[in-house]
Amino acid sequence: MSQQEEQQPVVFEGRTGTAHPITTYGTPVLHRRCTAVTAFDDGLTQLVADMFASMAAAEGVGLAANQIGVDARVFVVDCPDETGEHVVAHVVNPVLHLPTGRRRKLDVDDEGCLSVPGQYAELGRPDRAEVTGVDVHGEPVRIVGTGLLARCLQHETDHLEGVVYVDRLPVGERVEVLTAAGLPTEPRR
Repeated sequence: MSQQEEQQPVVFEGRTGTAHPITTYGTPVLHRRCTAVTAFDDGLTQLVADMFASMAAAEGVGLAANQIGVDARVFVVDCPDETGEHVVAHVVNPVLHLPTGRRRKLDVDDEGCLSVPGQYAELGRPDRAEVTGVDVHGEPVRIVGTGLLARCLQHETDHLEGVVYVDRLPVGERVEVLTAAGLPTEPRR
């Protein structure tokens, strides 16, 4: 985006979102399981609007609430599946379902994270994923993902469990990626 272009406001459910800074690796909120959402109110709707705005400002394809410093089990995505169809959605209190047995096939590809800016590492994840949960109104939500969307659903659910993708890498590779990003190699507790 050129300096002369202004980013269009992000509106969700009639609320204009405000972009927040992205929390980086090492910040305690990224390294603990997030709290389940129990209040389905205007505050939750505003949080989701802010998350969409923050994700757009950071040019991401997914964002978990703890990536903007909020301890809540919520994520948003704007991500294509393997057919190229874009899925724009939010999930509150998500539960991840992965294939098992012969249906489980790994997709090994580069993965990055807004909380580890500018760095990517090869990581194997199942090529299909399903997330169930609810929306901001407490209504059931189900997203089935393939390709990049499957990776995104797993990545964002991991965040809500206190796991950043680099935590899944061998120690030496994790240290290398975090050092290259100028981040601490261990979480601050």
